[in-house]
Amino acid sequence: MLANRIFALLVGLLSLQTVTLAATPDHDGESASRHVKTIVLGSGCFWGAEKGYEALPGVIDAVSGYADGRNIKPVYKEITRSEYRLDPDNYAEVVEVRYNTEVLSTGALLRQFFEHHDPTQKNRQGNDIGTQYRSIILYTDDEQREVAQYTRDQYQALLTAAGYGAIVTEIKPLQEFHRAEDYHQDYLAKHPNGYCPNHATGVTFEKVVSIPTDNSALMKGRQIVVLEAEHCPFCERFKRDVSSQYRGSIPMTYRMASQLDGLTLKTPTWATPTIYFLEDGKEMFGHQGYMTASEFYQALGYFKLGDSESYKVAFSQGTDSRFCRQYDEFKNTPDGVFIDKLSGMPLFDTRDRFNSGTGWLSFTRPVEGATIERPDNSFGLERTEVLSKSSGIHLGHVFDDGPDGKPRYCINATVLEFQPRN
Repeated sequence: MLANRIFALLVGLLSLQTVTLAATPDHDGESASRHVKTIVLGSGCFWGAEKGYEALPGVIDAVSGYADGRNIKPVYKEITRSEYRLDPDNYAEVVEVRYNTEVLSTGALLRQFFEHHDPTQKNRQGNDIGTQYRSIILYTDDEQREVAQYTRDQYQALLTAAGYGAIVTEIKPLQEFHRAEDYHQDYLAKHPNGYCPNHATGVTFEKVVSIPTDNSALMKGRQIVVLEAEHCPFCERFKRDVSSQYRGSIPMTYRMASQLDGLTLKTPTWATPTIYFLEDGKEMFGHQGYMTASEFYQALGYFKLGDSESYKVAFSQGTDSRFCRQYDEFKNTPDGVFIDKLSGMPLFDTRDRFNSGTGWLSFTRPVEGATIERPDNSFGLERTEVLSKSSGIHLGHVFDDGPDGKPRYCINATVLEFQPRN
């Protein structure tokens, strides 16, 4: 099947980096260490939170402590002083959770975090008032950061439907964790009737709010769907670097995780951005995380062109056969422009086309700013290669033997599409 060939080629040649959910161990000890992660969570008084995490299957250890502060000594008597109650530099009461991701996923752990406090309360939980009680997630790797952002956005939709306000949970990289005093560790195990407030909203992830989305257009033909989330810096980066300049013939659509109704997807939806390449609503292949323009267009090249001569020309510096079929189609088109077959950006204008008699499309110049030129010394020759600036694909070469002393851009027709001028 085409989809299988595309996927195999992508795996072998693209080296696209997807998030590894379960690595194959070389040694048992190494495997165990790879699946153990640490995250630091603050949701008010750490006594009850610590007990809750320790009860979860897959949690190896939960330790009460302090984090995300500065200029204040990280000890209980200092952070609870009245003058620090509203100090933004105060430390937060947190729990350091060490867990086995083969037993407990980061997403499941963070669903516990959100469900067991009120993340819409700023610098407090109930009657516990102060910056030390702020809601905070301190991650130790990119996977945790992405899952935290996604889980927060999921929970926000549920809270909004239930009449709650905006989530104020901070999501930051962990700088340093300070273990709390010994009498705070396992406090509720030592004092079963101790103080253990429950400020949960009662809103749970089991009560999923369906957001109807019309995906009928995505069920037809080839489509590109980009999964995004609010406050996702890598989503914004992908928009800036890739999608804002994309004009290709395969439609590109953005969706939130709650807007994927009817699509058949294999790649998990917790990471953003995730780019899905679909055919008739079914995923052919997908990529979790940010893609550079080069990575995106090579994947798109296989998706659109398959294992074809066009692909080899575009990505392996191939050359069309002289007087090929596409050349015959394009040598006498009406007035218009030739565009990049993948990005859809204009490359050459028919007004700059001439018949060189070589059997390849020839132009005296490209559209301004549309191409890149670089030395090409392959095959023992000294030539200048021409590439598309938008997608990076190989277009051909430029020589100095054009008409009236102008350059001759010798361009492969198989990597172009034609648009009449309008």
